[in-house]
Amino acid sequence: MSSFQIIVGSMLGGTEYVAEACEETLESLNQQVALHLKPNFSDIVSATNSSENPVWLICTSTHGAGDYPDNFIDFARDLENCDQDLSTVRFLTIGVGDSSYDTFCQAAKNISKLLKSKGSKEIVDLYTLDMSQEIDPEELSQAWIRQHSDLY
Repeated sequence: MSSFQIIVGSMLGGTEYVAEACEETLESLNQQVALHLKPNFSDIVSATNSSENPVWLICTSTHGAGDYPDNFIDFARDLENCDQDLSTVRFLTIGVGDSSYDTFCQAAKNISKLLKSKGSKEIVDLYTLDMSQEIDPEELSQAWIRQHSDLY
């Protein structure tokens, strides 16, 4: 069993729905799950350090010109400035966006790259949801979680 920290970056709430759908699926797979709608880096690291087999699931949209959502900025800044060893952290990233923009899922791409630079291990390549095309992003994210459940 893994211990999941679901870390959410959302401006308008759509990404929260995706994260909550992932939480539901992970719980049905008997995983321990904590959902962070207002992610605090120190709290997440503390929860990670006190658990076995920690996994971070990042669910984030992109705001503006490739920026992090407002509720995610402090988490990303603290991660960038941290000096902790994050090599025990394995992670998955779901990017939510609109492919008609040049910066499609840029925040998700950036946070994945940042986590790798801190020594964290990406379990599966970044998964992107195109809100201009997808009818049911929650269902797609749940299927993606189930598809890779043998990796956690």
